[in-house]
Amino acid sequence: MPKKEIVIYPDKVLKSTAEKIENIDLDIINLAQDMTVTMYEAPGVGLAAPQVGHRKRLIVVDQTSGKEANNLIVIVNPEIVEKEGTETDSEMCLSVPDVSIDVPRAKRILVTGVDLEGNEVRIEAEGFLARIFQHEIDHLNGTVILDYASFLKRSIYLKKRKKGKI
Repeated sequence: MPKKEIVIYPDKVLKSTAEKIENIDLDIINLAQDMTVTMYEAPGVGLAAPQVGHRKRLIVVDQTSGKEANNLIVIVNPEIVEKEGTETDSEMCLSVPDVSIDVPRAKRILVTGVDLEGNEVRIEAEGFLARIFQHEIDHLNGTVILDYASFLKRSIYLKKRKKGKI
C-alpha cells in the first residue's frame, strides 16, 4: 500500500467541501487503505480524504495511532448527528504543521455513516475520540484548525509558510 502525500494548508482542496461517496468501490477501499498507512506513518490519530488530495467524504481514525490493535475506524460519509457539552483544548493538524490552536469542541458526540462494507455505523464518542472525529469531519466541510485561530496567528502562519519556514 503506497503512502499518500499529505496536502498542506493553504492548498485549495482543504478549503472545499468533500463530495458524498455514492458507491464504495475498489478505488474507495484502496484510498482508505492508503490513508491508513499515511496516518500511521505521519504519525497521526486521524486523516480525512481531502488531506491527501481527494474531495471525498471519507475519514480514518485511530486514537492510539496504531499503538493498540483493532482501534482503526474507517467511516464513509460521516456525520455528527448529536452534540453535547463544550470544551476547549489544543489541537495540531498534519495539514497545518508546526502550529497548535485552541479549538472549542463538543464533549460528547454521536457520529453516523457507513463502513467499507456498506454497513451502518453509529459511534458515541467523548473526550479525545470525539475531538478527533470533529476535527476530521471539519476537514470534509472545508474547515481547518487555522479557521479557529486569531487573525494574527493565521497571518503569522501564512507568512512563515510563504517564506518556507514551515
